[in-house]
Amino acid sequence: MSVAWLNTGDNAWQLTAATIVGMQSVPGLVVLYAGIVKKKWAVNSAFMAFYAFAAVLIAWVLWAYNMGFGHQWFPFVGLPHPIISMNDELTQALLPTSNTTAAFPMSTMVYFQFVFAAITLVIMAGAFLGRMSFKAWMIFVPLWLTFSYTVGAFSLWGGGFLSTLGVIDYSGGYVIHLSAGIAGFVGAAVIGPRLARDRENFQPNNVLLMLVGAGILWLGWNGFNGGDPYAASRDAGAAVLNTNIATAVSVIVWTIMDIFYFKKPAVIGAVQGMITGLVAITPAAGVVDGWGAIAIGIASGIIPWISMNMLGKTALFRKVDDTLGVFHTHAVAGVLGGIMTGLLATKEGCAAFGLSTPGGAIDGNWHQVWLQIIGAAFIIGLNIVVTYILLKLISLVVPLRMSEEELMIGDDAIHGEEAYAFYGDGERRPVTGD
Repeated sequence: MSVAWLNTGDNAWQLTAATIVGMQSVPGLVVLYAGIVKKKWAVNSAFMAFYAFAAVLIAWVLWAYNMGFGHQWFPFVGLPHPIISMNDELTQALLPTSNTTAAFPMSTMVYFQFVFAAITLVIMAGAFLGRMSFKAWMIFVPLWLTFSYTVGAFSLWGGGFLSTLGVIDYSGGYVIHLSAGIAGFVGAAVIGPRLARDRENFQPNNVLLMLVGAGILWLGWNGFNGGDPYAASRDAGAAVLNTNIATAVSVIVWTIMDIFYFKKPAVIGAVQGMITGLVAITPAAGVVDGWGAIAIGIASGIIPWISMNMLGKTALFRKVDDTLGVFHTHAVAGVLGGIMTGLLATKEGCAAFGLSTPGGAIDGNWHQVWLQIIGAAFIIGLNIVVTYILLKLISLVVPLRMSEEELMIGDDAIHGEEAYAFYGDGERRPVTGD
């Protein structure tokens, strides 16, 4: 039975966008992680992402969605309660604190917001690969979702104080990427490093599998940024085009940087450039024009490259073992994109997205840059404090780091499985190391 408020085109696009964003995690980052790590960590790395996707969904519908998008409890978080009754699922989508409605059902909104929450934890896992206890990860995922992600989401998207101030985060440069990058760096410091031998030699076991995951991630971003107008609108089209422009430019610029510095074009470097381009355009996607997207792509190919390949070699970053460089690809690129949003947002783009903001510095509104800095500072502070406290509390219950024996053996010791276990007629042999 149809209802007057339902726009079937918007609902179809929103469900499609949500599904391809979900595919960025499962199988996208699952197979990217499986391919980019050492062979003995392929199963564990993939499973950390796979588990997070499932665990986030259950917490999301039972209490966390309404903390991020429900009725205000505090200026930075909503009131926790379930959202899985049939009445909840069939009613029109509404974000009550910001009084935002959409022409599709609440069930679509809940699922769309879930895939964003899930990928945040999946991205963060990249900083912990190769040594975090899986049991500690199982506990950490729902706790971090509850006490960090929901606060950032409500503050910027659910009608909280940062959205009231006028901070722009079109699709998660702060809520998702800056959060994951800062929490990943703090977590890597608290958990401790991989084995020295793994840090010194951590060659990908399957570069082609990594590229499959990267391709899914890139194209899945069409739903990531194209879905945030909550409609099959003209702004959704602009966001998708700008996303791909910035990403393509970033890939090319990163590759050129690699050629000049390392004398070789590396496909792993190109993937890093792809990720930084996707991340940097995310807070800006539908509010900048194509020229702005090119500028963001150039910056995201240079500044995170410098951060990873130069700053990353300093004493602090040698001490903190961020396995996949999530700090550089997500935190640095997220802040970069957020500040460039303040610089390059257009009046027309903001209006098309339903914002009252009169553009950014390019249109004379320099105050927007300051607002973007405030938003970044809040997300950084939130994630430093919450991540540190949660991991310290979890460490009182289970060890955060695997045992030395597990670190030596890898997947077979932790899961009793191997990524590439093809022997004779299928019999298994215990693996005792690399």
